[in-house]
Amino acid sequence: MPICCFDLEGVLLPEFWIRIADRLGLAELRLTTRDIADYDRLMRYRLRILRREGIKLADLQEILAKVRPLPGARRFLDRIRASFPVIILSDTYYEFAGPGIQKLGQPVLFCNWLKTDRKGFIRTYVLRQRNGKLKSVRALKGLGFQVTAVGDSYNDLGMLKTAQRGILFNPPESIRTKYRQFPVTHTYAQLEKAIRGSALP
Repeated sequence: MPICCFDLEGVLLPEFWIRIADRLGLAELRLTTRDIADYDRLMRYRLRILRREGIKLADLQEILAKVRPLPGARRFLDRIRASFPVIILSDTYYEFAGPGIQKLGQPVLFCNWLKTDRKGFIRTYVLRQRNGKLKSVRALKGLGFQVTAVGDSYNDLGMLKTAQRGILFNPPESIRTKYRQFPVTHTYAQLEKAIRGSALP
């Protein structure tokens, strides 16, 4: 039985932290998992900046409420979901992703969550589990699914390597050149063709 697992940001929705950085005028927050492979290091860096600047979770949610799917993403996802089960595997947070997921038609989302203090500042983040994308794919394979995984960043590589088939979507040059074992797609038409070619029994 085939199943498709997609990363969220950079594949179906814009990168949240780049959107936040641009709206707040804080170029420091533009770094993503395309730039820093160590997720814990990246998040601790982000939270220090938010605290320093006096930015609360509600401020970020106001920005992310306006995020729209990447052009063509909803139509692409609807076509794939008509043929295969789909799970979104993301390192983002439920407190961030809700509006964007709603605009994508409410696909199943596995991600993380945030904890705030009494004043509404983000105190820390809670991982659903470490290496959650990789472990989710491994569990799906254990349930008898044939997994096709799609991602674009360093934090997607584990699930791409674990899946029966991994596909890169608009990855940065550093990933594309180092991980040549994965086919690279740049449009949803190319991605759909690759999925249908790899996910069908």
